[in-house]
Amino acid sequence: MNNSKKTQGIAIFSLAIAGLITTTSTQPSFAGKFAQNHPRRAEVLHRDNNIKGRLNNDYGKLGGHYGQLMHRDQSIHNQERSDARANGGYITKAEKHQFNGEENRLNKRIQADK
Repeated sequence: MNNSKKTQGIAIFSLAIAGLITTTSTQPSFAGKFAQNHPRRAEVLHRDNNIKGRLNNDYGKLGGHYGQLMHRDQSIHNQERSDARANGGYITKAEKHQFNGEENRLNKRIQADK
């Protein structure tokens, strides 16, 4: 085998590996079940579900602010989903603390409106 064919073979092999790397980096292998059950994400989503339940149970007692509170809860949920998607299926510790703070403030508003 001459050097030009050997070099060409290495180049093709390198391109094939590069294609595999870019393909796998767009969708991590753990993005399925692991991502949904990640402890930080599970905590935030569990608290979000509790807030939704509390809002629905107190629908008539929220002084007309039900729509605003539900909108705020939905925006927290959407931001969590967006951050998780950007991080490969999980949220960082800083993001978890941010979401917990936002959920705490929302809970206080629900209590104040009751």
